[in-house]
Amino acid sequence: MLFYSAAFNNANEFVSDLTSGSIVARSGALTGKTTTNGIFDANDITITAVSGAAFTHVILYKDSGTGDASSPLIANYDIASFTPTGADISVVFNPSGLFSIA
Repeated sequence: MLFYSAAFNNANEFVSDLTSGSIVARSGALTGKTTTNGIFDANDITITAVSGAAFTHVILYKDSGTGDASSPLIANYDIASFTPTGADISVVFNPSGLFSIA
């Protein structure tokens, strides 16, 4: 997961397509991932000691293990502008899941 401060372009396909200086923070891997009836879900996550520019997007991506150029973007969530203060940020996912594929 990325916290992203620049405008998001739907033509972006991989993490390397994003403006690297606009990536405010990255989380570790999501845990507790499930897919049921096309609905993806995961455990809530906490990212520690986040500081930097205000961000307006939370972006899910698949870490390919071989770099940003081969790590595809999965989902982009527009959020109200949030300026990190150096504190931990808890991301609480909707109990109904993160997204669905019909």
